[in-house]
Amino acid sequence: MNGSETKEMLYIETEDFSLYIKGMPYNARFESLSQYRKHSAIEKEAMTFTYSGEGVRSVELYDVETDSLEEVQALSFAPIFFENGVYQIVISPKTDKSLTFYHEHPGLRNAVEPVGRGSQPILMGNLQFMNEVGYTSFSIKHNEKTLLDVKLEIFPTKLSYKDDYRKLLEEVNDEVYNLAFHFIKKTFLGASNHLSENPSLTEFYRLIEFYFKSFIKSIQRIEEQPHHQLLTEHQMVRGERIKRLDSKGRKHLRSNPQMFMEAENGLVLHDKPVFPVKGLNARKTITYDTLENRFVKWMMERLTHKLADLAAKISSQSGRYERKVDEELLDKVTRMQGTLKTYLNKSFWKGISSVDRTVTSMVIQRKIGYRDAYKIYLVVTRGLMLGGELFKMSVKDVATLYEYWTYLKMGQILRAKYVPEYQDVVAIRHGALFVDLDQTSNAKQVFTHPQTGERIVLSFQKREGKVPTVTQKPDIMLEVEKKHSHNRYHYVFDAKYRIDFGFGSDQAEKVGPLEEDINTMHRYRDALVKKHHERDSYERYSFGAYVLFPWNEEQAYLEHPFYKSIDEVNIGGLPFLPNSTVLVETLVERLVESNPEDLQEEGVLPTGAWIHWESSLDEKVLVGTVNDRSGYQEYKRGKYFELDSFSLKRGWQESLYVALYVTSEVSSETGPVNGIQYYGRVEDIKVYDGKVRFEVESWQALKQVIRPVGYGIQSHMMTTMSLLEQSEELPELFMKSGEEIKLWRMLRRLTSKVFTSLDDVSVDRARKVLAYQIGHVEVLLNTTDEQIEILQNNELINTVPLDTLQKYPAKVFKIIKECIFK
Repeated sequence: MNGSETKEMLYIETEDFSLYIKGMPYNARFESLSQYRKHSAIEKEAMTFTYSGEGVRSVELYDVETDSLEEVQALSFAPIFFENGVYQIVISPKTDKSLTFYHEHPGLRNAVEPVGRGSQPILMGNLQFMNEVGYTSFSIKHNEKTLLDVKLEIFPTKLSYKDDYRKLLEEVNDEVYNLAFHFIKKTFLGASNHLSENPSLTEFYRLIEFYFKSFIKSIQRIEEQPHHQLLTEHQMVRGERIKRLDSKGRKHLRSNPQMFMEAENGLVLHDKPVFPVKGLNARKTITYDTLENRFVKWMMERLTHKLADLAAKISSQSGRYERKVDEELLDKVTRMQGTLKTYLNKSFWKGISSVDRTVTSMVIQRKIGYRDAYKIYLVVTRGLMLGGELFKMSVKDVATLYEYWTYLKMGQILRAKYVPEYQDVVAIRHGALFVDLDQTSNAKQVFTHPQTGERIVLSFQKREGKVPTVTQKPDIMLEVEKKHSHNRYHYVFDAKYRIDFGFGSDQAEKVGPLEEDINTMHRYRDALVKKHHERDSYERYSFGAYVLFPWNEEQAYLEHPFYKSIDEVNIGGLPFLPNSTVLVETLVERLVESNPEDLQEEGVLPTGAWIHWESSLDEKVLVGTVNDRSGYQEYKRGKYFELDSFSLKRGWQESLYVALYVTSEVSSETGPVNGIQYYGRVEDIKVYDGKVRFEVESWQALKQVIRPVGYGIQSHMMTTMSLLEQSEELPELFMKSGEEIKLWRMLRRLTSKVFTSLDDVSVDRARKVLAYQIGHVEVLLNTTDEQIEILQNNELINTVPLDTLQKYPAKVFKIIKECIFK
């Protein structure tokens, strides 16, 4: 523990010993004590410090403002103990009493040991609080007798204690009750807003008075929809009454051959027709006598006993002051006790047996009624309200809490805009002391886009083991499905409870994630690969990777290089705290709302790049008109198509495919369909006698027939293979400009019923797209004014600059979506 700013932080003088704690009274966020002094003067955050003991003569605590030890009286002290800090403690005896140091956490208890060879050695050691924050208390004892109790408050270094940390705890517990709790840690949080060493029956009464109606309501919900199980019962019946014979019944008959008698139409056994006289008939029945219902009954009984104890205490309120019994209070407690007994006497609960083991099932944790009853029971019997000291309740370390919170919060963000379909993230480890999030490969939440129907999967600790090198396990994986795309777009979000504070707290734009954490994001994106069997090569399937770190200066962070790098290479960092979620929400919305083409173009060579490049080559398709049935049959049978050479338009030589457009004159109920149904890859092109023949390998059917919808093709037209595969209506093949195609694909994600209006009914004569229509909403590309116009019933309701379609396509998608579905 070196450094010129190491200070003596606590000094306690008693009749039996002197206690010293030495360390650095500020955290790594600040370059110096003077910087921390300026910060603490602004924040005015106060540290909790209490003590009690025998023969205490003086207690002094380090004051940041005066840079000296000050007597602890009514003074308010700035925080001086922090997570990841190391603090040296020395207890020097004055008498012949043997002293011991006690802390409920064995790690700290064993860290302070006797030093020296004398009869009364001093106690010395280091107290280190990794990522643990909250209160910590220790005692100095002599022969099990406590001489001094001290309680300190350990503050986080990367969060605001009163704003971020408390909110983080609250949101974790709101999402999954008791997830924040741990068994015994170096620090703890209490259970109410006041200090109370011994929870009393008075406190129990206040809690049960407040929660009793809610508890009864949860019992009523359980009675309305109780948890049940199917049981198989076996009953000995006459042979003719056996309706269902299972393995147990068959085994019983095999073991008891005397139960068979000869019968004319019986079963043949040893060359004799026989029939069972008796047998075991199997019957399925529903039982409510489950472990979960037993546990609820046990809770009701325990509360009844507790209320009985409280009533007895109220009734015996005689003593030195001869106080009269409060009959009204006693009546209120007796009525609550009677209500519980009434429920216990119901036939439903009488049929439930006694609990015989600990119950930690998903029904108790999550099902309506059971979860509420369990939560209220814990609060009432333990006083479990974070903040105070009805109980010392240890919580998970801040790094783990932050990791859990990031996943749960991202689930909340998605749940606010998209439809939740499935979630499996909470696992109860049977036999363990506390609840954890499931860290198996199945831990995920699934959502559906309300307009496009696309699936969004949010996975927690998803193990990616099928890679050529090392198994990868990022904290969060966001998987986005897109219509009309063969790929699924994967994005890594990794929670890191670490910060690079740059050059000081006064330069907020310098604060960001550590470089090594950004390097980890590069590793994830490079390591997450899958094998493309057709080309026998690997491709990356992670399109982006982002560090989430605990910081709240979002506006200043916009200038940080690791924020700008997200737009450049799709790798970077984002601040994420309960009151700082805007940047993460914006990114998640962009990833979910963007067209697949826009996502494909981001990042550096992700999976699907080859497919995207191949499709971007615009494989040309010549769509030719078939005007007579005999010609159609000849084309299909001979695997070719031909046109007059003089009618061919420029660019026909680039045709890699040919598709047949069948006119209404050729189509019939039993014959070919009006529209485009078949296409083939060009194998050879022959020119003779003023004709051009396209010979194809074979005719392939499209997934759906492209209908003419009032349009036609006079001779032939050129389009692309990607449009041919995605189109449902003939005018959709016309689109040529990037803006037309991008806008059309955007609308097709919302619905396949997009009507495309051209400036000519003959697609091969058309020059531009007039509008796209979904229901009563029209979307126009106004290239003259360089804007996208949205009309409803011919009335202009919104406009978007045309360049926004290229720069921020997700924003355009959101605007159009809101206009259509408002």
